[in-house]
Amino acid sequence: MDHVIGIDTSTTATKAVVVDRYGAVVAEGAEGYSYEVPRTGWSEQDPQLWWTATCNAIRSALTSGGIDPRSVVGVGLTGQMHGLVLLDRDLAVLRPAILWNDQRTGDQCDAIRDRVGAARLVEVTGNDAMTGFTAPKLLWVQDHEPEVYERIAHVLLPKDHVRLQLTGDLAVDKADGAGTLLFDVAARDWSPEVLQALSVDPAWLPRTYEGPEVTGTVSAAAAEVTGLLPGTPVVAGGGDQAANAVGVGAVDPGTMALSLGTSGVVFAPTAEPRIAAQGRAHAFCHAVPARWHLMGVMLSAAGSLRWYRDTVAPGEDFAALSDEAATAPVGGGGLWFLPYLTGERTPYPDPKVRGAFVGLDVQHERAHLTRAVLEGVVFGLRDGLELMLEAGVPAPAQIRASGGGSQSPLWRQILADVLDAEIATVATAEGAAFGASLLAAVGAGWYSDVQEAVAAVVTVTPVAAPSADQPRYRELHAAYQELYPALAAFHHRR
Repeated sequence: MDHVIGIDTSTTATKAVVVDRYGAVVAEGAEGYSYEVPRTGWSEQDPQLWWTATCNAIRSALTSGGIDPRSVVGVGLTGQMHGLVLLDRDLAVLRPAILWNDQRTGDQCDAIRDRVGAARLVEVTGNDAMTGFTAPKLLWVQDHEPEVYERIAHVLLPKDHVRLQLTGDLAVDKADGAGTLLFDVAARDWSPEVLQALSVDPAWLPRTYEGPEVTGTVSAAAAEVTGLLPGTPVVAGGGDQAANAVGVGAVDPGTMALSLGTSGVVFAPTAEPRIAAQGRAHAFCHAVPARWHLMGVMLSAAGSLRWYRDTVAPGEDFAALSDEAATAPVGGGGLWFLPYLTGERTPYPDPKVRGAFVGLDVQHERAHLTRAVLEGVVFGLRDGLELMLEAGVPAPAQIRASGGGSQSPLWRQILADVLDAEIATVATAEGAAFGASLLAAVGAGWYSDVQEAVAAVVTVTPVAAPSADQPRYRELHAAYQELYPALAAFHHRR
């Protein structure tokens, strides 16, 4: 039987999944790695870690599943978005990659708004300048590492450096490209206007492709270290959130995706570019041709729960904490949690704000604190959803949830009540890697388009619906929205 492979280059690990014609994940491999924090607010990674992990993950998947490399008819790539990888003319890496969660570029964001024009920037790119995006990182290198900047010959995103190692080609998909702040989101290509305003050489940037398009084939050198056959087609793929949306079947308007991982994402496909007010929700191209999406991103979603567990209840099982939280009342007995542990992106692009518990009193127990964390994260996701609704996205009837947090029955119920929609999960838990494999399947000709692929293999199970608590949560969210301005005012005075 033929197979396709999806490869996900995330922030902490690379995963390879092998998928058959029935959409079943028949083998997988993974290898973890870490990233560096040279200073507070900085986040960097050695790109060689991604390639080493990719080689080992592919070999592990092929070996563990007994997969004949001759059966692999396509490879799809996905991974962390927005990271800056700089290469010289010999394709050598010039410095560690600056990652999506790096917060050093506040001054450069201001400079981009000044040089492009704040309103025009949103009109063209679909987004405000935010510290996580690629363009501010490029300007930071220009300002602080001119000796590196003057040697730049190529600018890539993380998964596309893996592509270069795998195929020898310089390419990017349109979904990931749209997350650089250098893209004309409506035209689905690099923006000459923005490039000129920021003095970015167009020759530095790779050619753009739709997600299912073949960008190259596995090279002989890569075949030796991955176990794949030379000449195996590799498709463009997509940034992790677009690929995850493909994996859960959120490819057309009306079906939203929600990822409850370290960060939290609400993802709404659209048939045309829709731009949120002041660009506070991200407007990107989808990995699906002729589709776009609006996306709200909060930096600390399940990451907030992990921090809380590690700090308050080290070693405690997440499921046990969730069960305990269910014994606390809706609203946590008047306790609020603000999930801004590393700043925020949506709806407040604010690298300075930090998190807090508000309303603590002597009657609160651990269950109240845990429930407050779960509710605070979902209130933050609701903030992002409201920006999308204001931009004209229809209220969702169903939201398809993925990520570790979606395994908690209590968290799923809170999602249903706060977002006022049915919550569903999908049969595969492989997320972005599975979505990348479906893009490879379309590129291999198994399906005529991405819509046909997801209709054939994505199995959906409803798991929660709005309950009688929904009106109470509407009131609680309105109160929650009063807290950010006060908290931000404090942190911006520090």
